[in-house]
Amino acid sequence: MTMPENGKRPAGFVVGSLVAITFGTVFVLANSAALPTPWPVVIRAVGLIVAALLVVGLAVVVRAAPTATQVPASEHMDRRYWLIVALEAGALFGGLAVINGVLHRSAVSVAWVALVVGVHFFGLAWIWRMPLYHWLGAAMSVLGLTGFLIYAFGGAPEIVGLVAGVGSGAALYAAVGVALRQALRGRTPVAV
Repeated sequence: MTMPENGKRPAGFVVGSLVAITFGTVFVLANSAALPTPWPVVIRAVGLIVAALLVVGLAVVVRAAPTATQVPASEHMDRRYWLIVALEAGALFGGLAVINGVLHRSAVSVAWVALVVGVHFFGLAWIWRMPLYHWLGAAMSVLGLTGFLIYAFGGAPEIVGLVAGVGSGAALYAAVGVALRQALRGRTPVAV
């Protein structure tokens, strides 16, 4: 894919990138805390540095093509989008209620979050025709399922958090990095 003829970024690129960087940082910071010293500090520092570098990269892309392609918000946030968001919210909060309140297995909460968020990216990839979202959805879904397997086979909750949580943060960072790289090379970002 190439950059549109007008050389402008696609609509939603900046906001989507900032959302992914923010949630990636939350995944990294929240799920590294229970690891033995010095790992929480190391992982958090690396996560914050990566987030800062991605924000700088986003600023470079914005300067290179400062005006976003104008597309009505309704084109990105139509009924299909809201259906995906509603299904995601229902699955996320319903599943967490069962996991925490009924099963009392809070150690796998982050695995559930990673799985649900991963699956929601498949729907977004389909409606927005963004192939990168298929890869991101697959990565986060696999990380979530791996977190469940680690717990099922007796793994420590800290390891579940590291794999499903910190791993999901890294996947979000990687998706932004790929989109920024494509934008800097003059191709339409398959963005986040």
